[in-house]
Amino acid sequence: MRAADTRIPAAVSKLAERDAGSGPPGALLDVIVVGAGFAGVYALYKFRRLGFSVQAFEAGGDVGGTWYWNRYPGCRCDIESIYYSYQFDDDLQQEWEWTERYASQPEILSYIRHVADRFDLRRDIQFNTRVTAATFQEATDKTPSHWTVITNDGQTHKARFCVMASGVLSTPNLPDIPGRDTFAGTTYHTGQWPHEEVDFTDLKVAVIGTGSSGIQCIPLIAAQARHVSVFQRTPNYAVPASNRPLDPDELDDVKSRYGEIRAASKKGFTALPFKPAGRSALAVSEQQREDVYERWWGDHGLAFQGAFADLLFDAQANRTASDFVRRKIRKLVDDEKVAELLTPDFPLGCKRMCVDTDYYPTYNRGNVSLVDISRDPIDGIVPEGIRVGGRVHAVDAIVFATGYDAITGALLAMDLRGRNGLTLREKWTDGPRVYLGLATHGFPNLFMVNGPGSPSVLINMVTGVEQHVDWIADCLAHMRERGLDAIEAEAQDEDAWAVHNDEVAQRSIRGDCASWYTGANIPGKPGGFLPYVGGFPAYVERCEQVVENGYAGFALS
Repeated sequence: MRAADTRIPAAVSKLAERDAGSGPPGALLDVIVVGAGFAGVYALYKFRRLGFSVQAFEAGGDVGGTWYWNRYPGCRCDIESIYYSYQFDDDLQQEWEWTERYASQPEILSYIRHVADRFDLRRDIQFNTRVTAATFQEATDKTPSHWTVITNDGQTHKARFCVMASGVLSTPNLPDIPGRDTFAGTTYHTGQWPHEEVDFTDLKVAVIGTGSSGIQCIPLIAAQARHVSVFQRTPNYAVPASNRPLDPDELDDVKSRYGEIRAASKKGFTALPFKPAGRSALAVSEQQREDVYERWWGDHGLAFQGAFADLLFDAQANRTASDFVRRKIRKLVDDEKVAELLTPDFPLGCKRMCVDTDYYPTYNRGNVSLVDISRDPIDGIVPEGIRVGGRVHAVDAIVFATGYDAITGALLAMDLRGRNGLTLREKWTDGPRVYLGLATHGFPNLFMVNGPGSPSVLINMVTGVEQHVDWIADCLAHMRERGLDAIEAEAQDEDAWAVHNDEVAQRSIRGDCASWYTGANIPGKPGGFLPYVGGFPAYVERCEQVVENGYAGFALS
């Protein structure tokens, strides 16, 4: 798809890049961006470069989004550093030196801070400011249609367009366990970790949850604490990260081929330059299949799910991969009963698969115990610790590794009101309806980055962010050139997209699996598969077709 800024004359573009920003206080802005993670930072850069007046609001004290808040031990990306990075500026790609195959949280935070500094973005970001409400205002004889945005400091801001870059994993899920506030020790949530170092030396620590953050932090906490009690409701699949320092020669080679790598990524199902084996897991002999799994287990991380073309779409093929990982777990864990508790009974990949470093062997340590709460749920939290089945597990600290209200949580945490005062929460009572994951009917001039119905968490998020922001920027430039005031998703088209999203999900083994992909981790959250399962290339093609057909599915006025 043609980049929007190529339509702006070079002289205008250079002037816009230098001078565009938030404008005078109280002015009607072109764009308000909510959030300053990877999506918000790029959106700010892109809109400013196009000459739009823009202001971003960020609840945290700096850029980074999830990488600002998640500072728990072992926190790192599960996508390789060289891919989990921006591609919009070649000089930026060439100058940044990644040090590890899978970058840690501090390194990723340093990277996005570097981007903000390099492009002088901070001057248009208001930090420590949370957007609490936004209301759409119809056009009048004196003013165009616009959004009135209210922040937690009581200030009111206005902009013609509002872009929600509020994050898909940014609203921590803190389970409502009876007595939670009576605990006498210290509590932590992996998604709201203190900025200062936490020392667990000589402490008895409880970790509730064995998703990605739990799997990453448990080995490091166990290496420090006197004892760790892991409270597990559902075991998870984890494959080895095989993390290592990046050799300078290897990094130089990647930089010399970044154009080729990025082009291949955009053709990849998950926006990564990996291709599945191109054959069915059932089309080879058992020994051949085992050899393939062994190779992919050792060095491919999340791409293990693509060892064969049909692992996420054929139950019998998937069972061969699931059984392989189950055998690995039983070999890695000494105690047979513990190994059995750690072995999932659902298809590999239907829940978010994890990438780990020494997770399973951690249960061989004498100071680690596993508490199964699938059959005996937590009764409550008492001052001394956690009570399960009438027994109190005495601990000094509790770590809630309980994830997020994913994809829709941050949007619904704000009081968003569209036409005629309709709230987004009312609109989404039975589940979200979002055309292409970008916009929802009844809420004109409101865009979402990685909204429900987009590939979002199923692909390389940074590549997805750039594609979404570029599409939105192209749309705003289109409207400016034609003097248009408003754009709104058509109800029938967003309904059709929701039906399509469900149909595609049902073709995958993920479709019937209860997970945070379906909101199953949040009591009362409407069901349905939230991200788009059809893959990045198919999604991009659909977005391009919409533009080529005059923004089909949108009403422009």
